[in-house]
Amino acid sequence: MSTDIPMARRSMLALALAATSSTLLTAPAAAAPANATAGWPSKPLRIIVGFPGGSSPDLTARTFSEPLSQMIGQPVIVENKVGAGGNIAADYVAKAKDDHTIGLFINGNLTIANLINSRVPYNPQRDLAPLTLVGVSPLVLTAPVHLPDAPDGKDARAFLAAARKAGDKWSYGTPGVGTVGHIGTELLKARTGIAPVHVPYPGYPQVAQAMMGGQLQMALLPPALAQAQEKAGKLRLIGVTAAGRSTLAPDVPSLAEAGVPDLNLEMWNAFAAPVGMPANIRTRLSAALIEIARSPEVRARLFQQGWQAVGSSPEGLANRIKADTATMGRIIKDQDIRAE
Repeated sequence: MSTDIPMARRSMLALALAATSSTLLTAPAAAAPANATAGWPSKPLRIIVGFPGGSSPDLTARTFSEPLSQMIGQPVIVENKVGAGGNIAADYVAKAKDDHTIGLFINGNLTIANLINSRVPYNPQRDLAPLTLVGVSPLVLTAPVHLPDAPDGKDARAFLAAARKAGDKWSYGTPGVGTVGHIGTELLKARTGIAPVHVPYPGYPQVAQAMMGGQLQMALLPPALAQAQEKAGKLRLIGVTAAGRSTLAPDVPSLAEAGVPDLNLEMWNAFAAPVGMPANIRTRLSAALIEIARSPEVRARLFQQGWQAVGSSPEGLANRIKADTATMGRIIKDQDIRAE
């Protein structure tokens, strides 16, 4: 599917960008001179992703790379810097000084990274400037098709009863400490009385493989990955972490329908830049990314990847970061979640 941005729209965007001010931005930054974008970009732009190739953040970044390249007139390269639940990549972006580096991040990297681990070397709200919220999605509680000591099928109540009986003999996987998969499962544990042991992996694809290999008994996975493995007959879908059914997985009941109270968690991904990047450059990048995210072609591709496209303003993303930091921070405190 083509993600080309029509020439007329690119021309209109260029004219709009020439007149726009830095009022879109909410992160702190020194005032930039009017000619801050003169000669920019002078080399390829890098999108840093903290998870492996084939992971959901990687696919999203690559969806944006080609149309963004067309709009700024330079190659856009996706680089994977894997580790620490995406925080290695976030720290790298926070410290980048070349004005040609941005990141595609998950919730935790922009919200509670240093709440869960005081040793994280960057501060999300101080060191990273919001560009746009790309997409949102619930997670899907997923399990192997056949699991000893648990009934087959999709009955969430029966599955959770088996999990309670198994106690800490079961394990669950996530892409790392502090990710939505981790915090969401800890909240699920608190709401249901189950006690599986946390096992972190580099990314969601590795979590799915571990479940299929019998190393894990359950996990919260992105809808697209979970549905693909269900279609292949390798995993089963138990319920979504939304208050009601999701358009991304309309045939999967919510865990709330199975009697799990107060469970309404979303994962999301977003672009952010180093706070030291000149404001005019950030404004230009933000406008381009929003334009791409709202294009019908990219919205369709994001939906296929398991995302409800957003394309928010930087201010909208800043508000989401603030709200989610407060919500997830309460869960971290209540469940005493700490870096392992």
